[in-house]
Amino acid sequence: MKSIRTLTIALAALAAAPAAFAQDASSDAGSAAYDKRFAVVGGAAILKPDRDPAPGLKIDGDVAPVISASWYATPNIAVELWGAADKFNHRVKADGPGKIGTVDQQPIALSGQYHFGAPDKVMRPFVGLGYYESNFSNESIGGDGAHVGLETAKGAMATAGMDFNINQTWFARADARYMKGDAGVRVGGQGTGEELTIDPWVVGVGIGARF
Repeated sequence: MKSIRTLTIALAALAAAPAAFAQDASSDAGSAAYDKRFAVVGGAAILKPDRDPAPGLKIDGDVAPVISASWYATPNIAVELWGAADKFNHRVKADGPGKIGTVDQQPIALSGQYHFGAPDKVMRPFVGLGYYESNFSNESIGGDGAHVGLETAKGAMATAGMDFNINQTWFARADARYMKGDAGVRVGGQGTGEELTIDPWVVGVGIGARF
């Protein structure tokens, strides 16, 4: 299985973060900027299947813009809503004939996260665990035969990442997400009872703002 492609692809596709938001008031003027409860991050990520879904069948990775919004219950505990702002487009290939089709997917996830250390540290690692769903669409697989479709994949998602504080409002982020879940296979609109296992890694970079 090929490893995840270099992040320079994602760096070239970085999306600009939203404009900075007004700061919240705080009784402690020295740490006012770090009492903010919300953060948004915009960036780009590459989604690459962790395994071949079936013998002789491969699905290529792709890059798409991603966005997230987080609410911090405490300086260390956050709830994050994350998703792809556009679809990842995958080429489906088989041994011998090469490309046999394409399929799009667009994941969304809700996670709980723990951010280590104080909010004003220059480098701040975090981990998370949550639930995701990834919708498949525009399946074009198998030529002129019966249409092959994929049902929505659902399952657990684990996250690990690092925030790099630029100033009291802005920060850069690098993260990796692993999504565990199968997608049911439909042929001609009918379920087959078979499932496709992709279990992708999503590796991304972005720019965030706190408010």
